Amino acid sequence: MSHVIAVANQKGGVGKTTTAINLAASLAALKRRVLLVDLDAQGNATMGVGVDKAELEHTARDVLLEQVSMTDAIQTLAELNLSVLPANSDMTEAEIKLRDIAVGDFALKTALADVAERFDYVILDCPPALSKLTINALVAADGVLIPMQCEYYALEGLSALVDTIQKIRRIINPRLEIEGLLRTMYDPRNNLAIDVSNQLIQHFGDRVYRTLVPRNVRLAEAPSHGLPAMRYDPASTGAKAYLALAGEVLKRHRDAARRATA
Repeated sequence: MSHVIAVANQKGGVGKTTTAINLAASLAALKRRVLLVDLDAQGNATMGVGVDKAELEHTARDVLLEQVSMTDAIQTLAELNLSVLPANSDMTEAEIKLRDIAVGDFALKTALADVAERFDYVILDCPPALSKLTINALVAADGVLIPMQCEYYALEGLSALVDTIQKIRRIINPRLEIEGLLRTMYDPRNNLAIDVSNQLIQHFGDRVYRTLVPRNVRLAEAPSHGLPAMRYDPASTGAKAYLALAGEVLKRHRDAARRATA
């Protein structure tokens, strides 16, 4: 049974898609079976793993509107050892039409059930908004990974997202948890970054990942080559950070499994 992680933050520019791509690639490098799901009409996660969003036969839109099966729309990327459900601007149509479907919030969960046994991890790249597509991701997910910059306005956006997660858990998806908070574009020379980081740890405790993703040119360059950072420049600090994050994610899940069986 796959573990589904929604990478979500309604604030743009926090490294959400970078995190989804590089966490998926790092988990795949650690021999896990991984599906990356692009739910953003910009299709950045799709392009970031080398798939041309302009040349797609089927997209996540077709799956969510039940026009094709998940199996038919998934693309296997042998060179990255992972699979992707791609997206492009067609997702705007899915966003609109799902509002008119009585069980529209469950479309992604229903589709993923067909492939749950094929993957160890499903990573959902959510749009930068608390939209119908993001709600679909939260309904389908086991946990939410929240990437955020350590800056003042990020804390305001975090509060709204946490409120939404709590509502989804209370009303629709009782298993939904905050998987963890990831500090991205981190600069230890910045006093504000240090202060916000300390506030996060004080409030969320061990749900804040120990991994810090630094500002890194290689991370920014990699998507233009259609590659995760670890394939573009495995020696870069960004690539190493995401590999460390993948290790931390796996350790948390192992520890949780041990506690559940104790």
